[in-house]
Amino acid sequence: MKTNMGMADKAIRLMLAIVLIVLFYKGVLPGILGIIGLVVALLLTVTSLIGICPVYKLFKIDTTDGKKNARKSMKQ
Repeated sequence: MKTNMGMADKAIRLMLAIVLIVLFYKGVLPGILGIIGLVVALLLTVTSLIGICPVYKLFKIDTTDGKKNARKSMKQ
């Protein structure tokens, strides 16, 4: 599968996941809200590591470097 997330997008997702995890463990996000935060953090981490966001695919969003994609489309 072709990735649809750029490096900046991946970094932002990882930072947001870390913030959510820290907020949960500090007690700022308790109970159900905390568990929802951890699930969101897990999803953000997984999508960041694999470089594919299903929501981006649904709306045909691509945040990768445009020059790199242009070269790939020329070869095809």
